Amino acid sequence: MSKPAGTTPGEWVLLTYRMPREPSTPRIAVWRALKRLGVAQLGDGLVALPADARTREQLDWVAEQITEGGGIAGVWLARPGTLRQERELAAAMATARAAEYAAVLGDAAAALGADPAARAGVLRRLRGQLRRIGRRDYFPPPQRDAAHAAVAALAAASAADQSDTDQEELA
Repeated sequence: MSKPAGTTPGEWVLLTYRMPREPSTPRIAVWRALKRLGVAQLGDGLVALPADARTREQLDWVAEQITEGGGIAGVWLARPGTLRQERELAAAMATARAAEYAAVLGDAAAALGADPAARAGVLRRLRGQLRRIGRRDYFPPPQRDAAHAAVAALAAASAADQSDTDQEELA
């Protein structure tokens, strides 16, 4: 007999690893790769992501990077013991993304008062940030929509700046 959906924890991809302290360059590269992926740190040398083909492949690549750097690594598929554990893990990941979205929101709001050239530069940077955050946003927090709306408002202001500039050139 199968259990109803949502009553058992979902599958996660785990990466367990150990790297030598020296040289530090490979260890730092792995740390940056894991940060870019938005992993949940479960313990020293143990990280997790919700399981799907993409996250499995990404952690396989990091594991290969670790072994090339002289370390040892293993990729595992597992389920948290309880739904509560999974919810706590997801909440921690969402909280981390919420802070990143809040920073984008603040930068977008501040840029609205900047001169048009600076505004355009901030808009490009924030669009890139939203793409990068989105790639590691497995459990979207409410701040996601607000950050996207703030960047859209900044884009509208930049478009209005461009329209004003075009009209001045025609006059």
